[in-house]
Amino acid sequence: MAKVLPKEKMDVDTFIAWAMEQDTGRYELVGGEIIAMSPERVDHVRAKADIWLALRNAICDADLPCEAFIDGVGVRINEHTYYEPDAFVRCGEPLDGNVVEADDPIIIVEVLSPSTRNIDTGLKLTGYFRLPSLRHYLVINTEDRRTIHYQRDEVGEIHMAILPADARLMLDPPGIHITLADAFQSLPKRPNTDLD
Repeated sequence: MAKVLPKEKMDVDTFIAWAMEQDTGRYELVGGEIIAMSPERVDHVRAKADIWLALRNAICDADLPCEAFIDGVGVRINEHTYYEPDAFVRCGEPLDGNVVEADDPIIIVEVLSPSTRNIDTGLKLTGYFRLPSLRHYLVINTEDRRTIHYQRDEVGEIHMAILPADARLMLDPPGIHITLADAFQSLPKRPNTDLD
């Protein structure tokens, strides 16, 4: 039986309290409306875990006071919008173990899926860059194994680059290197195509 979502608009604090009482499902809040998140395809989960591990390993290699998170911890965009990125990195003092959101991600990652493609490159792109701390937004495409890197520079301009799977990427700040092939490491091998 499908769960009936509340129809009234909510602010983020009310939404978090409501979501914490739910037995199953994952949700985001967009403009005050609760959005149920769809089940994820296996390749989506593989890529999400791989990029999280690549970020975590890069942080350890650089010996930085940062932490990589995989989905489950949310990001408050404004009073009525709360997203749950596939992965993100924040730096500084560790978060309290009981919180469910972070307000200062420096890197956010979304893995594209058919149901979220337009949201990840539209609403979430503009929403995430409302966060003063955000410097890098990575959008990973498991189909063509490319990554779109949106980067905010020191003066606040946002630049975009479309990167092939074998690109090595410097994310500074915080000062880590990742190889994008690591985000596709668990995906099944595929035949060569013109996109390679």
